[in-house]
Amino acid sequence: MAVIIYGIKNCDTMKKARNWLEEHGVAYEFHDYKALGIDRAHLEAWINRAGLDTVLNRAGTTFRKLPDTERENLNREKAIALMLDQPSMIKRPVLETEDKLVIGFKPQIYAGTFED
Repeated sequence: MAVIIYGIKNCDTMKKARNWLEEHGVAYEFHDYKALGIDRAHLEAWINRAGLDTVLNRAGTTFRKLPDTERENLNREKAIALMLDQPSMIKRPVLETEDKLVIGFKPQIYAGTFED
């Protein structure tokens, strides 16, 4: 099973998720979207599957520091443009397998994802 985990290298939640994968013997590829960026197609696919409110990290510092004018009337297109410009606004980690998408990290959800 191909597993890709997207996020930012120094994020504490990312570290927990990567440690969990390693401790459970799950081979994965890490995509640092702060260093490597992320494309529109990934963001659109994630939003289509999980919803904008799940993908956009409104609680993060990067989003909260935006001017009110950029946070107001936030629609899908505006949010995608913001996340493309500043990938730190994407919730993390984003874990993709061939048939699953998991956004955020909770050990019990990861366990259920890799039960097979």
